[in-house]
Parts: sequence; structure tokens; C-alpha cells
Amino acid sequence: MATANDIAQLAASLAQLAERLATQRPDDVPRPLPPRVLLTVEEAGQRLGIGRTMAYSLVRSGALESVRIGRLRRISVSAINEYAARLVANSSGKAAA
Repeated sequence: MATANDIAQLAASLAQLAERLATQRPDDVPRPLPPRVLLTVEEAGQRLGIGRTMAYSLVRSGALESVRIGRLRRISVSAINEYAARLVANSSGKAAA
């Protein structure tokens, strides 16, 4: 049988637990994800402002560098930036000519 002292200790423990839970961050709050390094071909196309078919065409031709991970095809953010920089450099050179 529980004594008055046992009940008092249990009540104190429950109060401490409730205080800890109130000050902790809830688990249901989503944590922000770090920025992705590799994107799908469709996402790369969206970043470039082109359609899915054109993005796949650029990957197929090698103009837009990509990597395979198993059956997946991914494009690094740096490859997208490099492709865009080449486009700008090529268009600047033609404008000067």
C-alpha cells in the first residue's frame, strides 16, 4: 500500500516531468531541412525556367552535367549555376560581335 510519503514523491516527480515537457520543443514541429545539393531533372528545369523535356534534352546532350544514383538522375546546384553562367557568357560574346 502506498504511503503518504510515496504519493508526495510521485506528485513531485510528475510536477518536475510536466515542467520539463513544457520547456522542451515539441516533436511535431518540423525542423528546417538543409538546402539540397542534388535536384531532379524537373527541379533543375524549374530553376532554369525551362520545361521538363528541354531539361532532359540538355542532360542527354551533356550540356547540363548530371550524375546517376542507382536508377535516379540528379543534377547538382553547382552544375545548374555553371550552365547558366556559360549561357550568359556565350550570349555576351555574341552581343559584342
